[in-house]
Amino acid sequence: MAASSVLKQLVKKHGTPLFIIDHAVIRRNYAIFKKYLPRVQAYYAVKALPDPEVVKTLFDAGASFDVASMPELSIVYEYIRDMPAKQRQDWIWDKIIYAHPIKTNETLQELDQYKPLVTFDNREEIQKIRKYAPRAGLALRLKVANTGAMVELSSKFGAAPGEAVDLILEAHNAGLVVEGLSFHVGSQTTNFDNYVQAINLAANIYKEAKDRGYDKMNLLDIGGGFPAPYDPTVKPFRKLARKINAELERLFPPEIQILAEPGRFMVATAATSVSKIIGKAVLDGKLCYYVDDGVYHTFSGILFDHCQYHFSAFKTGPKQICTVFGPTCDALDCISMSEELPSDLKLGDYLYSKNIGAYSIASSTRFNGFPPAKIVHINQ
Repeated sequence: MAASSVLKQLVKKHGTPLFIIDHAVIRRNYAIFKKYLPRVQAYYAVKALPDPEVVKTLFDAGASFDVASMPELSIVYEYIRDMPAKQRQDWIWDKIIYAHPIKTNETLQELDQYKPLVTFDNREEIQKIRKYAPRAGLALRLKVANTGAMVELSSKFGAAPGEAVDLILEAHNAGLVVEGLSFHVGSQTTNFDNYVQAINLAANIYKEAKDRGYDKMNLLDIGGGFPAPYDPTVKPFRKLARKINAELERLFPPEIQILAEPGRFMVATAATSVSKIIGKAVLDGKLCYYVDDGVYHTFSGILFDHCQYHFSAFKTGPKQICTVFGPTCDALDCISMSEELPSDLKLGDYLYSKNIGAYSIASSTRFNGFPPAKIVHINQ
């Protein structure tokens, strides 16, 4: 994270609200991921922070990309459009996965020109892909345990293990090629056994498919969920990597390509927000600060990501438990009801919040007419 002196300089130059992305941290997070999971190709989940400059930094570092919409694909495509056609197509095949299991017919029609790798998890999707994107390669998304994840996903996506091979064979009979399997153990997963269970399940389905005559699969996508170190209770990434590596080595031979979709892990710790205090009041005996950013903007992760962000002040002094509200006229716009902050902060003073890079500004709106925070990039 940028030092407080740097934050102050940026605020002086740009004003607030401010969303500061430190690209040195992104590169460091990518390097850590590759160090501890050397066999796994990281497909950055663009939805976590869909900023073109972030994509460029990871592109230059060697990352691949997980996209879930055509606008996300377009962000990535900007960096490959000047390649020769054959090289560009090879890059798309090896470096992009369209990892949304449910796609509109129009999206599939547009995707087909790229001959993409796409996920699916049901029979209806097979028929849609056959009709509208027959040149796509497929990865079957499995339903796996999301126990202990901050945001669970298996209630919405994933084929039941008992029907997995039937779906693979049905896709094959429809003239499609199922390249492999995928799963997602839930976002910000601190229960590392989810990965162990899911990798073992995938290995069993690989074996069943082969026993039933389908031996064309050559990849496994272990999804996202790699936890960001929001607080000291989050176990180190190297411990999770040790478990994953052991299971991959035991169950999947070297010729099987291993993918992953880290989003939060890459960018959560790479951004800091700075807000200005625009109001101060005492309500029912409790000190309240009002700032120029809120849950409809940078702090949207409170609503959509089940995340809790904390504030620090540039000024010091005696502290007390305060409420921090956003700038809109909606009472839902409450960032925190239990922030320990100096009690003598004045209007015009600043608060900052660390580790706010993932699933935050990505969902920012213009509710009440308030614009989103200005994005500033450093260490590019």
